[in-house]
Amino acid sequence: MDKFKLFKMLALVGAVILFAVLCSKAVSQNSMSLAEYAKNQPSPSPEPDPTQTPGTDREASDDAGDVSSDAVPDRDGGRTESPETETAAPSDDRRRPVGALLNGDSQLAERKTLEEGFYAEPLSQELRRYITGISYPADPPEGEKPLISLDELQYVHILHYDFNGQPQEGELICHREIAGDLLEIFYQLYQNEYQLERVCLIDAYNGDDEASMEDNNTSCFNYRTTAGSDSLSRHALGLAVDINPFYNPYLTYNQDGSVNISPAGAEDYADRSALFPYKIDEDDLCCKLFLRHGFTWGGNWNSCKDYQHFQKSLD
Repeated sequence: MDKFKLFKMLALVGAVILFAVLCSKAVSQNSMSLAEYAKNQPSPSPEPDPTQTPGTDREASDDAGDVSSDAVPDRDGGRTESPETETAAPSDDRRRPVGALLNGDSQLAERKTLEEGFYAEPLSQELRRYITGISYPADPPEGEKPLISLDELQYVHILHYDFNGQPQEGELICHREIAGDLLEIFYQLYQNEYQLERVCLIDAYNGDDEASMEDNNTSCFNYRTTAGSDSLSRHALGLAVDINPFYNPYLTYNQDGSVNISPAGAEDYADRSALFPYKIDEDDLCCKLFLRHGFTWGGNWNSCKDYQHFQKSLD
């Protein structure tokens, strides 16, 4: 081969090699390893988990009478809910089973259990102190005493479904003679997923029946008189239960034809020919169960209507 051509070829190869080295250095000065890249990147926000969601007793005298005779007579602010959203479970302290906490296991020896979560037992000293001065009279007039003693009352613990279809604890105080009835009734309601917004002791409302009704609280014992009279209510003997009272109001009729509706705000539920949730009528499971256990229903009274109210007489 011609020496000139050989020299020219070697020079060309050298130039190519030099160019490649220079390019490699330039690239390496402006590059980083995968580890270095990851170190310099901001941490990515976690992807949202698609399974997570964002965050006044009212018994009429001709239908009920008072305790001196043989015929002695459980939602927040606005209730219109958006169809796109589900109502959150109430976060107030009334959800806490105060009676269960105060009784603890102190009455375990005398507890009668129907099924898990459904039991009745006497009131502990702590629970007696809690209700005295609220739902139970603290200082009756001299020479008088309550027509029911604390020994005749029993604490009833139940389970129920709330308006979101979630199981909740509930509690009532009642006359010991109907404790078994209530256990069986509320157990059947629970088995059928019947919804009760809340079932709390009336003491959580300072014994205020109107406040309890407005909060749609299902309740039983409260030593008080019938609204507008001096006669004791059946609730005062622990022999009456009010069920979902906001949706099943108490109606009285005036001589001018007007109607009084209690609780306040429940006017939309006074028309019992209308269809709406939580309405108690004779076809309702709750009504059937109470009637089967010997209770009478305020919705069948004549001079007034108390659609939330069930009461029982002792033989």
